[in-house]
Amino acid sequence: MNAHVPSQKLHDCRDAFAATLERLAAEDETIVVVCNDSVGSSKLGGFKAKFPERLINVGIAEQNMIGVAAGLANGGRIPYVCAAAPFLTGRALEQIKADIAYSNANVKLVGISSGMAYGDLGPTHHSIEDFAWTRVLPNLPVIAPCDHIETAAAVEWAAQYQGPCFLRLSRVGVPDLLPEDHVFEVGKANLLREGSDVTLIANGTLTHRMVKAAEILASRGISARVLNFATVRPMDEDAIVAAARETGAIVTAEEHSTFGGLGSAVAEVVVDLAPVPMKRLGVPGIFAPTGSAEFLLNEFGMAPEAIADAAEGVIKRK
Repeated sequence: MNAHVPSQKLHDCRDAFAATLERLAAEDETIVVVCNDSVGSSKLGGFKAKFPERLINVGIAEQNMIGVAAGLANGGRIPYVCAAAPFLTGRALEQIKADIAYSNANVKLVGISSGMAYGDLGPTHHSIEDFAWTRVLPNLPVIAPCDHIETAAAVEWAAQYQGPCFLRLSRVGVPDLLPEDHVFEVGKANLLREGSDVTLIANGTLTHRMVKAAEILASRGISARVLNFATVRPMDEDAIVAAARETGAIVTAEEHSTFGGLGSAVAEVVVDLAPVPMKRLGVPGIFAPTGSAEFLLNEFGMAPEAIADAAEGVIKRK
C-alpha cells in the first residue's frame, strides 16, 4: 500500500515534541526536563510555565546536564534532556556513554535542531556526526522521526520505555507523511510507497524528499519503494533484506555524514545478509559549508530530482 497522502503544510517537529511532553507531564509527575539554557530553542516555554519546579536549566554546561539527568533517573524521575544536537552529543558524549548508556539510565536525550538546521551558523553548529556517535552505544535506541505525527508518537513511546534513548529532532518544517493515528514502534520501518525497481530509505527531514523522488521516478517509468527508517538503532533488518531481494537496489539519504550514519547502518545489513548495489547520499565526509539547510541538502545531491537521478544510476548497476 502507498502512504497517507502528505499535506503541503509544513510543521516544525519541535511543536509536536513540546505539546506531547506537556500533555505527558500533566499525566505523570515524574516527568521532568533538564536543559542547557535552551528553553526557547527547545520550545519549552509552555512546560516551564506549567511546571516551573520540574524544569532544571543548568546553563551552558552539557556534561553537567547529563550527570544531573542521570541522578534524577536514579531517583525515580523520567528526565527529558533537551539541547541543540551538536552540543548534546559532541560535548557530553563521554557522559552519555558512561552515565546514560552504560548505566542504562532511564533518560530521554532530545537533540534539537539536528543535521544542518543551524546551517547558516556553520560547521560548529551542524550536527552531522550524531548518528555515528550515538548508534555505536549499547542500550541506546536512536530515533529520527520524519514528521510531527511521528515525533509525537516517539515522544510518547519514550515516556513508557524503560531505558535511555536519543530522539533527533529538526527545526526545519516538514509535511505530514504518516496518518494521525500512527503508533511508533522502535526498530520498525514504515512502508510509505510500494515499489519493485529500487528502494529509497531515509528518515527525519529527508523522508519527504524520498517520496517526491519516487514520484519523479514514477514519471520516468521506474517503480520506487520508499521506507521511512526513523530508528537507526535497532535496525529493521527484515525490511532491508526484503527491499534488497525484492527491488535489487537501495538508495539512502540523510542529513548526516555518509560515514557512520543511516546509510552505513543499512549497508552493514546489506553486506551481511543481502548484497545489492547501493548509493549513500549525505555529506561526503567533509565539513559542510555555511548556508541554509535547504541549500546544503541540495548542494550535496539531495534535492528530489537529484535523488531520482542517483536511483537511476544504482539501478544500472543491478
